[in-house]
Amino acid sequence: MTPTCFTRPGFTSRVVPVIVLHDAAHAVPLAGALLEGGIDAMEITLRSDAALRAIEAVARAVPQMHTGAGTITRVPEVRQVIDAGARFALSPGCTDALVSAVKAARLPFVPGVMTPGEVMHRRAQGFGLMKLFPAAQAGGLGMLKALGAPLPDVQFCPTGGVSADNLQDFLRLPNVAMVGGSWLTPADALARGDWKAITQLARQATALAAQAAAR
Repeated sequence: MTPTCFTRPGFTSRVVPVIVLHDAAHAVPLAGALLEGGIDAMEITLRSDAALRAIEAVARAVPQMHTGAGTITRVPEVRQVIDAGARFALSPGCTDALVSAVKAARLPFVPGVMTPGEVMHRRAQGFGLMKLFPAAQAGGLGMLKALGAPLPDVQFCPTGGVSADNLQDFLRLPNVAMVGGSWLTPADALARGDWKAITQLARQATALAAQAAAR
């Protein structure tokens, strides 16, 4: 495993799909559809019984995809996602016990934060990249701008309320490394196995991210 506390993971995409999979058989074709659309990272959340099997399937069959585990909230889940093949993990919030567990396991980790105090606490523990969640409820663009002045050395992955309509506004902020969102993998497209639709959404997001970087 690579070091736990990092500024940015090793993938290139600045848009990370936040995915709930109820059928592990969808995991590999979904990963292929996202890669075809220019996205090389995916967050498979532990919000279903199929999550660990889905992570394992992608890790084995699609090694070029950086497969992350999301919604890590309990210490035992750290070992579970590592054993499944996750290359990094994210949490909606964070506890000191969870930090100790990911550090001991050397699992690359993006802790969830919502307040300046939480940001300072996780920074003191060595984290340079954090997940602002839920971003919309936490203040969105205004909150990120406000955090950037006193805490310029911290980068964020805002998740929750990010969409194709506003992702460029987030990505243009100097303290936003990437964004996360569920709009890239809509439940109806997953249920139908409509991989072309998901590839199109991925291509759109990739193009928007590139345009944001160019400005």
